[in-house]
Amino acid sequence: MLGGHNGAGARHGRVAALAVAAGMWLASGAAAAGEIYLRGGFGLDRPGDTAFMDEDCSSTAPAALYGCGTGGDGAPYRSAGGFGTVPAVGLGLGYAAGAARFEALVEYRPAFAFRGRTNFLAPGRQQSVSANLSSVSGMLAGFVDLGAPGLPELGRLAPFVGAGIGVVRTRIGKTTMTFPTTTTTVPGGTRTGLAWMATAGVAVALGERVTLDLAWRYTDLGAVRTKRGPGRVVWRDGSQEPRPLDLAPTRARLAGHGVRLSLRYVMGGF
Repeated sequence: MLGGHNGAGARHGRVAALAVAAGMWLASGAAAAGEIYLRGGFGLDRPGDTAFMDEDCSSTAPAALYGCGTGGDGAPYRSAGGFGTVPAVGLGLGYAAGAARFEALVEYRPAFAFRGRTNFLAPGRQQSVSANLSSVSGMLAGFVDLGAPGLPELGRLAPFVGAGIGVVRTRIGKTTMTFPTTTTTVPGGTRTGLAWMATAGVAVALGERVTLDLAWRYTDLGAVRTKRGPGRVVWRDGSQEPRPLDLAPTRARLAGHGVRLSLRYVMGGF
C-alpha cells in the first residue's frame, strides 16, 4: 500500500517540477525589468489520515513491529490515525517579472502529533498510539498571476496559481503504544526526501510595496519514518521485567491540504 502512495507521490512531484520549469520559462520571457521581494507568513495544514506500517513485515532481525498478519478489524497490522492540524511558518525570497514569479521557499512545522490506534487487539480495546513530529522543507516554486485581459475580474483580488518541488527533513520522536496492561515504545527517526506542493490563491495590494496573499495549498512531504533501533515493552503493574526489542523501520505518508496567509514586500527592482 505504501509503495503505491510513494509511486503516486513521485508522479505528482514530476508534475510539480514541470510546473516550476514552466514558471521559470515564463519569467525568462517576461519583461526585462523585475522586482525582488521577501515573503513571510504562516499557515495551517490538515494532513490526511494515514497508517504506520512495516517497511518489511517479514523482517525478523531486526524484528518487524507489526508483522504480516491481519488485525482485529480485518486490515493488515498497522497503526492508523492522523496528524491533526499542523501549524507552519514560512519565509521566501522571490523574483517577479510580468505575470511570473519565481521563489525559494523555506517552511518550518515546529510541532505536530500523530494520534491513532493499532489493530492488534479486537476493536474497542485499548491500543492507542502517539508520537510527536517536526519538519523543515525547502522548495523552488513558480507562480503565475492570472490577471490577464479576458479573464474574470475579482475587484482588488488578483488570482494566482503555483507549484513547487524540493526536499524535506522530517523528524519523529519516540512512539508510545498503550495496551491494557503494557506500554510499548518505538524509537523515533529522521528522513530526508522529496517534497512538493501545488497552490492557488488571491493577492491584495496593500500599498506600492506590500501585498497580502491568501492561498490554498496541497503539500506532500513524503514519508515519515521510524528508524531501526531499541524499543521495549513495559508491564505497568511491574509483574514482569521490561522486555527489550530490536525493531525494524516503519513508515507512513504525510500529505494534505492547508491554507497560507503571507505578506510580500518588494525590496527593489532591476
